[in-house]
Amino acid sequence: MGRKTFVINEDVPAANLIKLSGNFLITTVIESRAEAFALMRKSGVDPYKFLEVLTDSLFSAPVYKNYGAMIAPEKFEPVGFKMPPGFKDNRLVLAAAEEASVPMPMASLVHDRFVAAMAQGLENADCSAIARVAYKTPDYKTETASY
Repeated sequence: MGRKTFVINEDVPAANLIKLSGNFLITTVIESRAEAFALMRKSGVDPYKFLEVLTDSLFSAPVYKNYGAMIAPEKFEPVGFKMPPGFKDNRLVLAAAEEASVPMPMASLVHDRFVAAMAQGLENADCSAIARVAYKTPDYKTETASY
């Protein structure tokens, strides 16, 4: 249950759009955290120390702490919000943006992360598992290509 009920206006779809946009903002938090954690890992910085610095200073809100605590250890369980509903909300935001002629490049990027995560078998994971796509790179030493 929510903490408060908000009356927006008499246009019922507006409430749905607000909910979808809120979920969109959460996925952009996940994406930006994932990219920053990828940089830390690739640069040899302990992801837990990075998480501590961020959540004890600039980003102390629960959304940052909770998703950061999932991204740092790459632990996307227990599942709070499964991948398919998150993906559905993302598609609905993109459709609303298209209808309103509003470009949303971050929503498009997050859409691609959802597609990639589900293609990698993460459809039963928490939607925060889109973070894995940001820092999962192929091991070019062992991959081969044949033509």
